[in-house]
Amino acid sequence: MKSSFIHLNDLPDEILIYILKKLNNVEVLYSLIGVNDRLNKIANNSIFTNHLTLMKYLSNDSIYPLANSTLDRLCSKILPLIHNKIEWLNIEPSSIKRILLVTNYPNFHEIGLYNTNMKKFLSIFTDKLSLIRIDKNEILSLVIDITKNKKKISIETG
Repeated sequence: MKSSFIHLNDLPDEILIYILKKLNNVEVLYSLIGVNDRLNKIANNSIFTNHLTLMKYLSNDSIYPLANSTLDRLCSKILPLIHNKIEWLNIEPSSIKRILLVTNYPNFHEIGLYNTNMKKFLSIFTDKLSLIRIDKNEILSLVIDITKNKKKISIETG
């Protein structure tokens, strides 16, 4: 009996996109950008680039920063390529300055800041260096997840 193998590149774009939509957008970008022209084009689809969650959620609702190696590649290669497509970022405080300072985000209008406390939140939004490339007047929606004594307080504006 003859066996046949189907490779990722053999699948039509529509099927690939359907499969990739089941993954986290950052995983799609990290895995596909730089592989080949076809996968670059698919990864650059607004489905995967306009809303990014640049942190990890664990099953117990804990939030952690991305691994340094992942963040390095995102900041050096991926975010500069897709910066004009990003509309929403979900970030945790330890990597916010690095992410926001890496490039200009001309279509950025919404931000979610998670796993923070009031002191960190205030320092991020009062420190001129942290938001130097983002016009605060362009932020249409702000989601803040403040941890106070291990209890979460969520604030949404919009």
